[in-house]
Amino acid sequence: MSYLKVAPESLAQFREIRVPFEEGVVDTLNAGDLVSLTGVIYTGRDQTHRRLMALLDEGKQLPVDLAGQLLYYVGPTPAPPGKIIGSAGPTTSYRMDSYTPRLLELGLKGTLGKGKRSQEVRDSMLLHRAVYLASIAGAGALLSRSITKADLVAFEDAGPEAMFRFEVERFPAVVINDLTGRDFYDLSSAR
Repeated sequence: MSYLKVAPESLAQFREIRVPFEEGVVDTLNAGDLVSLTGVIYTGRDQTHRRLMALLDEGKQLPVDLAGQLLYYVGPTPAPPGKIIGSAGPTTSYRMDSYTPRLLELGLKGTLGKGKRSQEVRDSMLLHRAVYLASIAGAGALLSRSITKADLVAFEDAGPEAMFRFEVERFPAVVINDLTGRDFYDLSSAR
């Protein structure tokens, strides 16, 4: 089933990736690679991150095991009648920068949002062998077509900032930060 209405030759440029990441896959991703994600991803924005940190500070278990997972920075809108979810575009990633290194220590293998990451996060990604992906900002309604299932996982009272488990099919993204330390934003501005 094709959710994106693009020319077939354009889709050939996207490398299909299963999520959560299989062993060794993040090692093969390069800044600038176009990827198409299929599988399960978790969501979280500012409020979810604060609550995850509070659980860790209290020595409590997180609602999900983040090892090997991809965390999408999104606050989806409510689902219109007959739809799985409303608009689900990426939110600005740097707002989660103060929390990200701690989650990477737990084995999180990737994050997905929009915009640049701080040097501290980039260094932590290198240390913990994780990547950062970005998706299409301003196209949340289009991206929601790639979400085939959405289940609330934790923090229901946070509304759109709750943690969700998304099942995705052919969710488009570009690798921004890879395991060699390259940053696609820096590479593309040098052209």
